[in-house]
Amino acid sequence: MAPTIATSLPISWDVKNFVLTQGHGVKGLSDMGLKALPPQYIQPQSERLEPSNVAVEESVPVIDMSKWHDPNVANLICEAAEKWGFFQIINHGVEIQVLENVKAATHRFFELPAEEKKKYSKENSRSNSVRFGTSFTPDAENALEWKDYLSLFYVSDDEAASLWPPVCKDQALEYKKSTEVVIRKLLEALMKRLNVIHIDKTKELLLMGSKRINLNYYPTCPNPELTVGVGRHSDVSTLTILLQDEIGGLYVRKDGTENWIHVPPVSGSLVINIGDALQIMSNGRYKSVEHRVLANGTKNRVSVPIFVNPRPSDIIGPLPEVIKDGEKALYKQVLYSDYVMHFFRKGHDGKDTIEYAKI
Repeated sequence: MAPTIATSLPISWDVKNFVLTQGHGVKGLSDMGLKALPPQYIQPQSERLEPSNVAVEESVPVIDMSKWHDPNVANLICEAAEKWGFFQIINHGVEIQVLENVKAATHRFFELPAEEKKKYSKENSRSNSVRFGTSFTPDAENALEWKDYLSLFYVSDDEAASLWPPVCKDQALEYKKSTEVVIRKLLEALMKRLNVIHIDKTKELLLMGSKRINLNYYPTCPNPELTVGVGRHSDVSTLTILLQDEIGGLYVRKDGTENWIHVPPVSGSLVINIGDALQIMSNGRYKSVEHRVLANGTKNRVSVPIFVNPRPSDIIGPLPEVIKDGEKALYKQVLYSDYVMHFFRKGHDGKDTIEYAKI
């Protein structure tokens, strides 16, 4: 049984059992009204974002997609991918109501009783494609992260209808389908800069052969300055399409510095970031950049990323079109599932995962 309203938890109380095994997640801790952060969540000083390291005068580009056929739009996308690794898009063609619906569905799922959410935990889920969890890799982390999530790996519409949670499956599937056109547009622009003039079926599967949708929930946190919502990392995807709510908290490292840039919520926008797979395929031309999420002391935050990935069975490496004129390959050929397993077997550690693929 959980303590009710408390300023702090008894030393003998098993936080991991409550959060992980019983399925309460950090939302369960937040709902207690704790005044002190449980020690399991206190991050070392080196993993906390100091205000002096926030570059308040800088921001990632915001690109208007309404004039998609204007070559300048494609140039802006590629330049953002090369310099920042992150950008926001507006007038992207995904209906605002679709975005609002999936945010509302995310809140609905995490407001379910623990007994319901626990049905989708690693131990109880009917499928590896559906996973409710908390933090990142709790068994490998020295300090836990203040986040709960539902991860939905897309296999087919039929499987989604059968296995995804009823309170959010329709909205998550609609969001996934509604972003397919803009994902293709983005990849077309990015590939042309790499001398890939036409994305044939083989290339399409390599770039976007699998997709995973995460519903992320960051509940109100006591002592948010002592922990993180998500630690420093880069994504292992080709591209990530992120819907964030109005609260904010996503920060991106400015390449080559110790400074971090806030990615402020822009109404109706989607945040796009380059993943490790595309950094590898572009031979380092496009940047997969470290990012992190801060915990919030006053509001519950949600975000919904779609991870656009190669298939697990794909071999990724620098594209032939990129190195055909003698450019030296910076990365070896790696099995994508091996790369992803390497990422998930440890805690968040900045950009260390990419070292696995370097020559």
